[in-house]
Amino acid sequence: MLINYAFQAYPDPISAVRRKAIRMPKAKPVRPVRYADAGVDIASGDRAKDRIKSLAASTLNRNVLAGVGGFGALYALDRRKWKDPILVSSADGVGTKLKLAFQLGVHTTVGADLVNHCVNDIAVQGATPLFFLDYLASGKLKPTILEQVVEGLATACRANNCALIGGETAQMPGFYQDGEYDLAGFIVGVVERDQMVTGATIRPGDILLGLPSTGLHTNGYSLARKLFFEVAGYKPRQRVAALGGRAADVLLTTHRSYLPILQKLTRAKLVRGMAHITGGGITENLPRILPAGTAAQVQLGSWPVLPVFEHLRQLGHVPQDEMLRTFNMGIGLIAVVAPEHLRRATALLHRLGEPHHIIGSIVPGNRRVLYR
Repeated sequence: MLINYAFQAYPDPISAVRRKAIRMPKAKPVRPVRYADAGVDIASGDRAKDRIKSLAASTLNRNVLAGVGGFGALYALDRRKWKDPILVSSADGVGTKLKLAFQLGVHTTVGADLVNHCVNDIAVQGATPLFFLDYLASGKLKPTILEQVVEGLATACRANNCALIGGETAQMPGFYQDGEYDLAGFIVGVVERDQMVTGATIRPGDILLGLPSTGLHTNGYSLARKLFFEVAGYKPRQRVAALGGRAADVLLTTHRSYLPILQKLTRAKLVRGMAHITGGGITENLPRILPAGTAAQVQLGSWPVLPVFEHLRQLGHVPQDEMLRTFNMGIGLIAVVAPEHLRRATALLHRLGEPHHIIGSIVPGNRRVLYR
């Protein structure tokens, strides 16, 4: 059976809509969202980098093949100078000492703090610094502040004959408070294998020579800031009679470099081990170089404790053991010297004009510090 399908034309609703003159409102032009809208000012960062290139360039030497600006800095180790070189590296930061720099608006000293801290960390192993890299991160980059920080880095690098060959400057909006930044660094040095100072030859009877610090250096600032600004209620710019200066200025005293002293002692083969007294004080740093079967006996009162430490102790009634494991207490570096080398070592220090104190000796024990 043949079935015929009849098709009726129905209006196309879509076509009907199209036939009607519907007037849609004109879309407003969309403003492009740029990186700066998220808080990162690339142009400002570029201007800041241009300002610091000359500072970094002032530290370079002929061994630097490519410095600031590349993906990686290139440094050629002079193999004619080194017979059996061992590279020594270290990384560190400035910590909450930066808070004082923010409060006073003084940013040149923290760069020197960082470089000198890292230099000391490798110099105690007999190493000569080769190059340094820094890392600075902030919420919003201020070119003038960056320039001041790098000025401090460059000045300290020149003083330590160390090339500032690169680093990283990061803008991280929302991560840091306005006007604040973090600063860290990485150093590489070199030492001949047969001149490494490891502490392996330390033995009972050796003498502990302490070299003075300039202040807190870069450690213990969380406790120091609490005692100064919360417990005592000092203002950063307030003069503290007991300390002979403004509160923040005393705490901002630059971490010193011991490099020239240590180079003379190591080249004369007068030390068996050296300890940089940083976070953890003598209590935790001196044992790091002690071989098995030895301990260090430290005589309290054998060196002058800086006024800032005594003032901190009094402010918080801080127990002695807490002070000793938090602050350097006026001794920034300890050299372990054999008794037969003591006279030569002290004579050398006298010639260099370096104050020093016999603060104890090595005794049998289990890698710890004994105070008496």
